[in-house]
Amino acid sequence: MQKQSERTVAVNKKAYHEYFVEETFEAGVILVGSEVKSIRAGGVNLKDSFVYIRGTSARLLNTHVAPYEKGSHFNPDARRERVLLLNKNEINKLRGKVEQKGYTIIPLRMYFKDALVKIEIGLCKGKELHDKRRSLKEKDLKRDAERQIRGDY
Repeated sequence: MQKQSERTVAVNKKAYHEYFVEETFEAGVILVGSEVKSIRAGGVNLKDSFVYIRGTSARLLNTHVAPYEKGSHFNPDARRERVLLLNKNEINKLRGKVEQKGYTIIPLRMYFKDALVKIEIGLCKGKELHDKRRSLKEKDLKRDAERQIRGDY
């Protein structure tokens, strides 16, 4: 059995600052060929995107996939709604949590798993202002400690 290779294309850093990630899921994405080529070239932005459940499917909204420069005039809209491929149990679990107050589904990173585009989505709960401050303080302390270890202070 061959080892699967993963290559991360985009990471949603803002999501880790704004939310507590409680659980993660891996989902496939239904894309058009020119979108895959654009993603492979790094033309994707997850910053303001989110996932919502409609009926029996999960939908990815506000993800910007830049139009492929060598594509034709039939390139799809850059911010179109994309369907995520999750199984029924995962969708039902996400739906149950999102109906509770404070939970949302946020895409965390997009990557290639062999030749397939996958997206890691997280079941998240919003942070309060004091939680964001604490996270920034911990990040600064960690960075300072690493600098002192290296001797870059």
